[in-house]
Amino acid sequence: MYTDESKILETVQNISSTVVAEDAEATDRLARWPERSLRSFQKEGLGGLTVPVEYGGLGQGTKTLAKVCEIIGQSCTSTAICYGMHAVGSAVIASKATDYQQEKYLTPICEGRHLTSIALNETGSGSQFYLPQTRMQYHSESEYNINGAKSFVLNGGKADSYIISAVAEGSHTPGEQFNCFMINADAAGIQWGERWKGIGLRGDSSRDLFLDSVKIPDKNILGQFGDQIWYVFNVITPYFLTAMAGSYLGIARAAINEVTHHIKNREFSFNGRALASSSVIQYQLGALWAKYARSRALVYYATECYDMDQDNALIDLFAAKAEVADATIEIVNEAITLCGGYAYQEKSILDLLLRDARAAHVMTPTADILRVWTGRSILEQPLLADT
Repeated sequence: MYTDESKILETVQNISSTVVAEDAEATDRLARWPERSLRSFQKEGLGGLTVPVEYGGLGQGTKTLAKVCEIIGQSCTSTAICYGMHAVGSAVIASKATDYQQEKYLTPICEGRHLTSIALNETGSGSQFYLPQTRMQYHSESEYNINGAKSFVLNGGKADSYIISAVAEGSHTPGEQFNCFMINADAAGIQWGERWKGIGLRGDSSRDLFLDSVKIPDKNILGQFGDQIWYVFNVITPYFLTAMAGSYLGIARAAINEVTHHIKNREFSFNGRALASSSVIQYQLGALWAKYARSRALVYYATECYDMDQDNALIDLFAAKAEVADATIEIVNEAITLCGGYAYQEKSILDLLLRDARAAHVMTPTADILRVWTGRSILEQPLLADT
């Protein structure tokens, strides 16, 4: 359906400027999951963005994902994050897919009939999302019982499947090993908590997931037994950081667009002079653009390195996500200052953007952790050592 990246981005832009933009205000005000927007992307063949062509997908990597999430994020950050988590999950499933997993998950994902997401965080895990306490217990010859809880699951209660992490136990497993596996939304023993009532990203359907003796067949295990750490740092983290960084770039660009529009349409009442003619304003806006452009360039460089399987690509992704987080918050703050009282009011566009942007310093892995990982990688120190 799509012969090159430009056609993909054109379609994303069309949907984002219409359906996504039309629903953005209600998505935030009502804390409503952006179903219409996500279904629109599926309908236009974008469900399998990060699934290889041989599995029926579009075969795009992290760089295209960053661009897609940036475009969507300019209209609605919640929608960008929700779509991004589906793209992350799709890439995870596809990375070592069995024939069964291809038929069960990847084919309907590519056909626009299935949404997926990831569920790794747990209460109290902080940034150590790769150390699950959810237990995976041997039940029968080809089945496991899953017990535990996950927190802040995006697309919670809305997706068709979830990628879960757990630690295996029992006499029939080779010691305690971390695993990733698929759980279907209709599995018995699943319960959802109330929607997290955050100040921003209010449409992402972030919820706690409780797993009470949920049975999964061994064919739902992703990769080899004990592969979770491989998945976390070879697929999940790169794609997750990319989706988040792209979404936050969308916030930064939206803030610059808003302040630019404001400046172009304001005049000083005492002399009729256009605000845009002020050299101070010109300088300040130019500084915001440079900050955005630097962050964007770093994200695109890091994702291109990852897609080309270059050495140190993960280090660049760590740095890129941390820099984007800082830059986005700074850009929105300065945009509010430049717009003055017009922006400093309830329900303004910049009010929404600021609330969404603050999640950049809250959602794991945080900028602080990413910079620690960057430093450890450069110094060739154990990445997961205690801080």
